[in-house]
Amino acid sequence: MSASSGDMSRRKLLLGGAALGAGALLAGCTSNDKKDSDAGTTTKENAAATEAPGKAVTIGFSAPAADHGWIGAITANAKAQAAKFSDVTLKVVDAGKDAPAQIAALETLIGSKPDAIVLLPQDGAQLTEIGKKATAAGIIVINLDREFSDSAASFSLIKGDNYGMGIAAGKYIGEKLKGKTDAVIGEIPGIDELQLTKDRSKGFADALKTYGLTVKHRVAAGFTVESGQKSMANLLQAAPKLDAVWNHDDDQGVGVLAAIQQSGRKEFFMVGGAGSRDAMDHIKAGDTVLTATVTYPPSMASSAIILARLAAQGKGMGDLVELQVPKLIVLQSETITKDNVDKYLPLGFKS
Repeated sequence: MSASSGDMSRRKLLLGGAALGAGALLAGCTSNDKKDSDAGTTTKENAAATEAPGKAVTIGFSAPAADHGWIGAITANAKAQAAKFSDVTLKVVDAGKDAPAQIAALETLIGSKPDAIVLLPQDGAQLTEIGKKATAAGIIVINLDREFSDSAASFSLIKGDNYGMGIAAGKYIGEKLKGKTDAVIGEIPGIDELQLTKDRSKGFADALKTYGLTVKHRVAAGFTVESGQKSMANLLQAAPKLDAVWNHDDDQGVGVLAAIQQSGRKEFFMVGGAGSRDAMDHIKAGDTVLTATVTYPPSMASSAIILARLAAQGKGMGDLVELQVPKLIVLQSETITKDNVDKYLPLGFKS
């Protein structure tokens, strides 16, 4: 699920998180059976053709337990999207507490022979072989976010842009602190051992560097409210003065904001990460130091269900010449501020 600076320059399909909502993607999809005489077909007609009931398909779905707001939104979005299609039966399987448990559940799911599986792995590398097994059994696998170590394990991959999140956060902070090369910047990442955290931090550092800025204080958290509060308290103690902070995750950001409120500190501004409804509400109200958040949209789960349905029914995307859905879709990380927050509020998830 990571992106590198090299990824940013490779030609790939980039679709914005908001634009990749269910309606937007549906509007761009149509059957492979388009003939030359259909060249004048409108987007509205394409959407109507795609939304019309087609071949009945069964889609399996598996994601880690919803013990985190973003993960909870992933599962909720997938279920809601599947319910919109009269020709889709969704089979949700419990991912268990770890990768081996998820593999065992998927073995059973594969045995039931669904047409497609949308899979957010506990760990992409550890779930690669089960993805290959499903693919070998003729099941279309849509790899959701946490990337398999071998692309042959899936039909398509749809994911967020972790490096792009860092770029977006760094650019926002850099613009606000432009010319202030002695600015003191803090960073509260998630779990440092994860590649996604490394990619986010690299993007952040790379963007800040273009403004002559660097991170002065960095304390990792663990994607939980409790860890966010503890890590931010430690950072505040180490930094008697701050100009800006980037917190990677809006769920742990609940704790981060609690620590800031307890400290009474207000001399800096903060950027969040992922786009939770809680963060957007604070941005709109202007009642905390949080002035922006950069998106990592859980709406990708809705889009994954759409892709699985299209592929299982032998359809492609009408706005593209190719006859199949794309192999790779990477979502843009967008910056939400008070100026545009109303547009993004419907996409926010509850922490």
